[in-house]
Amino acid sequence: MFERAASWLWRALTPDLLEDASQALPPGMSAAVLAALGGAANLKACRPVALTRLRVELRDAGLLQEGALRAAGVPALMSLPGGVYHLLLGVPVSCARNP
Repeated sequence: MFERAASWLWRALTPDLLEDASQALPPGMSAAVLAALGGAANLKACRPVALTRLRVELRDAGLLQEGALRAAGVPALMSLPGGVYHLLLGVPVSCARNP
């Protein structure tokens, strides 16, 4: 618990020394895939599911560009309720793959 409080205090006192993670890509995700999903600000959650899929939750599903996803190397997309999508990528999947 103390470590978490110390971390918050450090971020509050030294924001200019910390890397801005708000614009960072999720590990391994290509810029083209992220742009097709509507950008980093539109990405609410991202995690691998099963062996062949990447589950992403978007803040605004209207920003998703299916054609751009296919052009970026995502062969199939499955839509679920609530702005949740499964990117069917094949094996192996990390959060998200860099095609």
